[in-house]
Amino acid sequence: MTAQIQPTATGRPFTGRHMLLVMIGFFGVVISVNVLLAVYAATTWSGLVVPNSYVASQEFQARHDAMAAQHALGWMPHFSYVPGTVRFVIADAGGRPVDLGPVTLQVNRPVGTKDEVILTLQPVRRGTYEAALVLGEGVWDATIGAETTGAGPFHYQHRFAVEAANP
Repeated sequence: MTAQIQPTATGRPFTGRHMLLVMIGFFGVVISVNVLLAVYAATTWSGLVVPNSYVASQEFQARHDAMAAQHALGWMPHFSYVPGTVRFVIADAGGRPVDLGPVTLQVNRPVGTKDEVILTLQPVRRGTYEAALVLGEGVWDATIGAETTGAGPFHYQHRFAVEAANP
């Protein structure tokens, strides 16, 4: 007994060659999309969280102790961004401004280092620091650091979003 291949609506039979082309097309699309996503993943994120994890682990306890001391002092940091300007204000539990000394700001996207900006904030008055900075729309992470405070190194992180300008 021989199997009969039924013709399709066009009158041509579906053969093994057609099945091979369907499978090549299907797996070609799947593989192409996977390669494209892998390339995007590899080129948009460096994977680098800290330059040297050993050194970061050694500094962890000192930073933790400094953060606990600052928390006990009741320091209240506030970061803000208006188009063209970043401002950082810090006060103690009594509302008095805190002098941090030299303050640095690192602004980058949550994933990746392509748009990273590092600058020094200028003191406007005691406890208030500003710098000129223009950022594109989207989500940003700000890391503020001061190494020479009276209560040890200070680090503050803040995630914020920049909205599109209304025309």
